[in-house]
Amino acid sequence: MTKETKIKYNILRIDPYTEPYAFDIDLRMRRYEETKRALLKGQMKLSSFADGHLFFGFHPANGGWFYREWAPNADEMFLFGDFNGWDRTSYPMRKTNGYWEIFIPGKIPHESKTRIMIQAKGQYFERIPLYCKRVVQIPQYNTFDGVIWQPDEPFLWTDEGFCPKKPLMIYECHIGMSGEKEGISTFAEFTETVLPRIKRLGYTAVQVMAVMEHPYYGSFGYQVSNFFAVSSWFGTPEDFKALVNAAHGMGLAVIMDIVHSHVVRNAVEGPAVFDGTDHQFCMGGAGGDHPAWGTRLFDYGKPEVLRFLLSGVNFWMTEYHLDGFRFDGVTSMLYHHHGLGVSFTDYKQYFSLATDTRAVTYLQLAAALCKELKPECILVAEDMSGMPGMCLPIEDGGVGFDYRLGMGLADHYIKMLKEQKDEQWHLGTLWYELTNRRPGEKVIAYCESHDQALVGDKTIMFWLADREMYLHMDKNSENFVIDRALSLHKMIRLITCVCAGEAYLNFMGNEFGHPEWIDFPRQGNNWSFRYARRQWSLADNPFLRYGYLLEFDRVMTELICGSDIYDSPARLLKIRETEKILAFERGEFTFIFNFHHENSFLYPLKNPQRFKIALHSAWRSFGGFVDERSNEGLLRREGIVADRRTAVVLRRKDEETEKRKT
Repeated sequence: MTKETKIKYNILRIDPYTEPYAFDIDLRMRRYEETKRALLKGQMKLSSFADGHLFFGFHPANGGWFYREWAPNADEMFLFGDFNGWDRTSYPMRKTNGYWEIFIPGKIPHESKTRIMIQAKGQYFERIPLYCKRVVQIPQYNTFDGVIWQPDEPFLWTDEGFCPKKPLMIYECHIGMSGEKEGISTFAEFTETVLPRIKRLGYTAVQVMAVMEHPYYGSFGYQVSNFFAVSSWFGTPEDFKALVNAAHGMGLAVIMDIVHSHVVRNAVEGPAVFDGTDHQFCMGGAGGDHPAWGTRLFDYGKPEVLRFLLSGVNFWMTEYHLDGFRFDGVTSMLYHHHGLGVSFTDYKQYFSLATDTRAVTYLQLAAALCKELKPECILVAEDMSGMPGMCLPIEDGGVGFDYRLGMGLADHYIKMLKEQKDEQWHLGTLWYELTNRRPGEKVIAYCESHDQALVGDKTIMFWLADREMYLHMDKNSENFVIDRALSLHKMIRLITCVCAGEAYLNFMGNEFGHPEWIDFPRQGNNWSFRYARRQWSLADNPFLRYGYLLEFDRVMTELICGSDIYDSPARLLKIRETEKILAFERGEFTFIFNFHHENSFLYPLKNPQRFKIALHSAWRSFGGFVDERSNEGLLRREGIVADRRTAVVLRRKDEETEKRKT
């Protein structure tokens, strides 16, 4: 291979470890360009190809409605619903080259229910139209009907000119479990009660889960059936639009979990076996089965499948004014082995026959489409494998995403909490986990997301405090276990937020140490909603300590949002394993963490008078012992006192003065 080929893409300069795989990078890019040319056929924009939602499904026209579907293996297709008395054969459709169409004269009422009947190889079966914007569950039955959603008046948006703010501070939410009641909460309730909380805490973005329609509520929204329908568990399309519009009015960006890594197996709902075959949208046979999830896998090599998925990306971004996506299950997409049982310790594992290059191309196309539609959009990859270039621009040889989730750190915290006492924690290992990431690629840091709180695991606060949470979270109740838990909870969240990435994520309720786990209604818990909700009243109760953690999170977020800390990497100043001291600089701040369970430490500083304490984890407003106004003489001539199990953030006074001036 020539030198010219080796330096063709910037990824080879940014990450020199990719140089031996220059051929694979070149193959990645050639497949992307070739696929893009084949799909566009001379068109200038990807959005012109990703327009299936404007052609398929129901569309009003002069004097009536058009309805269209792609079903190449069907022999007959009929449209029916309450608009024709549920007569299954009175509206036959016409087939042309695998595409089916019918024109229905007159007006079909808004919210009409509908289905289609397909005949293939002598068998008749029913399906829900794939492009329905809404589906609803049939009372008393474990199935759904499609709904024709066409309000007489369009939704009135008031968010013109909205642009996501920086830094990116994400509040991850599940709409259904966002209320305190033991039941399913709605988009409207979330808009009224939770959005203001997020705004008060200072986050800049909301990441909403489970918005795409999914038949099984307990799937957490990750087994999608209807890829263009807002989940009927939570409300209507207009309700979701109102949520996004309200969030934008508060200055909050809205990122949606999008699930294009697999599809639920359900036959009536969804595309898995839409036209009677298992290879229309998915890979046929056993190759289309996900071995761990019990779902079906898309065939990213088919132009029609690419159009379906990319049209979904286009639809959600334009119809609902979304500011970006978190692509779920990216690791499963990238590799034929779906990342199962693979540790990814060598670069050759990213560039081998195990890599599904068709899926890589799809992700590049999706990223390019999003940036075409909204250049400032936010694209997040849930990739635990660390695929090189995932978060580099496509023109540099990357996949085109903005951020990857820092998934390894959260797993490391749980391992620490499960297996070691805090006096046994190895700070050198922790520092490695905090700072280990691909060159030039941005990471969203988090110490726990929804994953760490699911049944079978515990939140960080629950690991730290366990049963004592039920007995001693009262402010008048003195308890060593709770004191330790509060201290370490704040320290873990702070060091993660300020050190482990270029953005930060928190799952709703975890900021105040929400107790217990998440367990959706299922047979094993007698279909209870007890653990599928958020007990906001715990944080609001002035007699409980949860409010201390909530206030700490607010101040921490305010500190980050008032700085440019994410513009530069962290620089290690000191690690002392015996004293459990970890100190580093980032931006204009110096951070000193004392993880020791007994001893305080005087951390030396040159010219201590140049520093101001910007945050202390033991301030009284956070349930600690340090007065915010005087800081009780912590800054001394020799340095600053780092009390046991505390963290202190110092800001240089000269930079503080300059910030006030500007």
